[in-house]
Amino acid sequence: MLKSLIFTGCLLSSLITSAYAAQTTYVVGSGGTYRPFEYENSQKQLEGFDIDIIKAIAKAEDFDIKLVNTPWEGIFATLNSGDRDIIISGITITDKRKAMVAFSAPYFPAEQSIVVPEDSKVDSVAALKGQKVGVVNSSTGDIVVSNELGKNSTDIKRFDNTPLMLQELAEEGIGAAVGDVGVVKYYIKSHPEKALKLVPDAKFERQYFGIAVAKDNTGLLGKINAGLKKIVADGTYAKIYETWFDKNVPTLPAN
Repeated sequence: MLKSLIFTGCLLSSLITSAYAAQTTYVVGSGGTYRPFEYENSQKQLEGFDIDIIKAIAKAEDFDIKLVNTPWEGIFATLNSGDRDIIISGITITDKRKAMVAFSAPYFPAEQSIVVPEDSKVDSVAALKGQKVGVVNSSTGDIVVSNELGKNSTDIKRFDNTPLMLQELAEEGIGAAVGDVGVVKYYIKSHPEKALKLVPDAKFERQYFGIAVAKDNTGLLGKINAGLKKIVADGTYAKIYETWFDKNVPTLPAN
């Protein structure tokens, strides 16, 4: 009888532990100002490519998440303080940031790209000479174009953000623009009437976005990487990518 009670107690304890594990909720910090990756809708809820990705990963790994709009300034500190378990906010993986947080495998190629009207003959950075070119101030695109045309070239027009720059391109105030490929792809998809196209160039360094957790949170990082691998393998990633961007779904580096 005693053995039976012990067994029953152990089984109950195991079931409670399993149920608790299944109900684990991780707090996810994400900025709400970087469309289409994360932004607030009219109901003040976060949505976007990043939001769909982390939701899909959570579903694949059977854990819950609570999304919290988190300002970019200080977002990394929220991991170390324990206020956030995960941050996903269009974060480029860099060596400097790796010293502060642990990154997942890359989930989005985030290089710069040239965008021009569909009838433009521009096919490279070198071909931008003689064009009025828009760049986001101090961005990677600004550096590359400045190296090509000269930092003080009057043909370079600098903007505070990508949407303003693309609007100027659509209104023919500039002949070409250079910006984050994801933001540019979304703009082109959302405004087919603008008749714009992308022009890649190897001079733009390939960069990737990653999902971040605290440096010592290896268990959670393992879940995120496993979930990412699953959603890539089963086609969920491709569906999300096509929803926000286009059918040119990138091949991601192996986990």
